[in-house]
Amino acid sequence: QVQLVESGGGVVQAGGSLRLSCAAAGSWYSIDAMGWYRQAPGKQRELVANITNGGSTNYVDSVKARFTISRDNAKNTVYLQMNSLKPEDTAVYYCNVAVTRLSFRRSNFWGQGTQVTVSS
Repeated sequence: QVQLVESGGGVVQAGGSLRLSCAAAGSWYSIDAMGWYRQAPGKQRELVANITNGGSTNYVDSVKARFTISRDNAKNTVYLQMNSLKPEDTAVYYCNVAVTRLSFRRSNFWGQGTQVTVSS
C-alpha cells in the first residue's frame, strides 16, 4: 500500500504564490508518474500537471507559465509551485501517484486533498 501526505495549501491573495508538496510512503518496485489534479465546487476533477520518472512534464493550458511541477526521487516527493495565482485556481488539489508494485502490477493512489483559496 502507498500513503500520500499533502501539505502547503492555504489562502492567498490574487497574484500570490503557494507551494504544494506530496510525500509518498510505502513499498513499491518503482514510482512512475506523479501529478496534481484539482476539483473546484461544481466542477469535474481535472489534471493540473504531471511529471514522469524521466522528468517530462505536462500542464493544463490554464496554468502554463504560472505553475511548475517538480519531483525529488530521493524523497519520493512531488511539488507544485504555483505563482501568479488567480481566483479561478481556487479548488481542492489532489496528489496522484502511479506506482509499479512489488507484484509488478500498476496502481494509482490519491492524496487526501488540500484546499487552495485565492481571494480577489
